[in-house]
Formats: sequence, C-alpha cells, structure tokens
Amino acid sequence: MTRIAIIGAGAVGTAFAQITADAGNSVRLLVRDPHVAKSIEARHRNPKRFPEIRFPRRVHASSDPKSALRGADLVFVAVGAQVAGTVLQPLAGHIPSGAVVVSLMKGVELGSGRRMSEVIKTSLDIEEDRIAVISGPNLAAEIVAREPAATVVASTSPEASKEVANAVATDYFRPYLNSDVIGVETGGAVKNVIAFAVGVAGGLGNGMNTRATLMTRGLAEMTRLGVALGAKAETFSGLTGVGDLHATCSSSYSRNHTVGRLVGEGKSVDEAVAATGQTAESIKSSAAILSLAQSHDVDMPITEAVVAVIHRGLDVVAMGRALMARPKRSEGLDYEPWG
Repeated sequence: MTRIAIIGAGAVGTAFAQITADAGNSVRLLVRDPHVAKSIEARHRNPKRFPEIRFPRRVHASSDPKSALRGADLVFVAVGAQVAGTVLQPLAGHIPSGAVVVSLMKGVELGSGRRMSEVIKTSLDIEEDRIAVISGPNLAAEIVAREPAATVVASTSPEASKEVANAVATDYFRPYLNSDVIGVETGGAVKNVIAFAVGVAGGLGNGMNTRATLMTRGLAEMTRLGVALGAKAETFSGLTGVGDLHATCSSSYSRNHTVGRLVGEGKSVDEAVAATGQTAESIKSSAAILSLAQSHDVDMPITEAVVAVIHRGLDVVAMGRALMARPKRSEGLDYEPWG
C-alpha cells in the first residue's frame, strides 16, 4: 500500500484524496483549517468542498505538517499556483527523503515565470526526477462523482511516472504516461486563459462558431508557447492539450469559464470572482503567461486580450473587435502574415 500525502483540501485536493483512496492507498490530507481536518477525521467529509461525498475510511486529515507528511511515498500538491512557493518552502524539512512530489497545479508564477514543477524544485530543493505532474480533462466535480476520465502523468523519470500512475489508477480514472513535462504544464496553464475568453464569448451571447474559433486559435497559442519553451508539438493534441482545453472551455464546472461568462454578462472581474467563491487561475496566471510569451517572442493575441480585460479594464466588446481586426496570417505553426 502506497502512503499518500496531499497538501491542500480544496476541490482538486479533495478529488484526488478520493481517487488515491479508491486506488487502495493510505491517504492523509494536510489541511490549513483544523476544523476541516477534524470534520474529515470524525465524519469522513470535507465540509467546504463536496460535502456530499463520503471519503473511504483510509482517508485521514491533519493540520500538522509533520503528522500529515510523515512517511509519505508520494506527496501531491494541490494549492493555488500563485501561493505554491509560499506554502511549500516551510514544508521542505517535512518532505520524506526519496518521496516523489506530484503537482496538481495549473499556472505560471507571477514575477518569475516559473512552471509549477520548477516552483516545487526550488521551494523544496529536490531533484527534478523526484517531481511529477498530473494534468488532463479532470474537472473535480465529475471526478468525485466517479465519472470516467483520463489524465496524464509526466515526469523526467519513467520510474516516478509509473509509481504515480499506479497510485491514481482506478476503474473510473485512467492515467497515461508522458515525458514532456514542459508541454503538459504549458497546456494546463494556458487552457485556463482561453477558457476565460470562451466564457466571455458565451456571456456576450456569441454562438459556437465564435467559441470554436477561440478554442482552436487558443490551442495554436498554447502550442506555439510550448514549442518555444522546449515542448513537443504533439503533446498539445493529447489529453493535456486539446482534451483539457475542451473540458475547461465547455463545462459549467470550470471556474475560469464561469468567471469569463459572468464578465461577458456585464459583471466586473472582481464581482465575477466573488460570485464563484473559488480561485480562477486565469485571473493571475494570464499576466505571467503573457510575460513568458513576450520574453520568448511568441505571439499570443487571445492571451493578450484577456490580460487587457482583467488587468487594464478593456471592454469585452472591444476585445472581440480587436481580435477580429488583427493582421491576416496563415493557420499553421509558421504563422506567417499574408495581407
């Protein structure tokens, strides 16, 4: 039996507590709120996230890092991308030697432009081959309902990938392996920004032509950025690219899509975030992603437009007009202007 520790008991942490327990592992959640930890211990439920589900009895919780992380073979990290470094640095001394650390996070760190695996490596001072990344069309609300889904486990270490994949494989959750950590993380980060744009289009009343256009050109943006960073182009045709993009841009469970839709309907960004009551990574990661793209001379017009709406108050109707008025270009990765 693999010993699992999960840092963070939000929607994703809760979902993976269920997955890893269903896979037959011993699971302990590290929870910031002692009252939530007590509830999980006493009633096997998380009162703040999916309180309707009952954890298997092999799931436990603690607000004490030493207790929660002791003896873990795998440590999953499910916190907000922009607070990951702050959360992880004090925990460095509690991570067991040899444990593989698994990122469930999707974003790019503001200021540094670091992907989440890079934040883990620096914050915990561990070797790259002890880090894995999980990403895919994995909406937490559907996972806790045990609806069939697939995911990708990526690491530079084949052994680490297989260990993590075995720990999350159930009859409703199917992992695939990939060595392209850069591509998997880039897809997971950029799709949130595109989902915001698609949500805006829906809020404005635009139909499927508009939304399909944004999704497809958004896929081109994430692919261009990923390739510039060293990823493989084919990664973006898989689960962590087009798969995750489709789920996040289409589902009412998607926080990023929902925030965008509310903005399209006329709410301010702050009002939309408050209405969802949860973190939408596109709100902060969009600026970090655009900065990363600009530093690599990668054109990302949809991302640029989203940043303008979120951070500079651009009107959403003007956002659409600006995108449609851009210079004509070829569709492929060469992206050459022609008119």
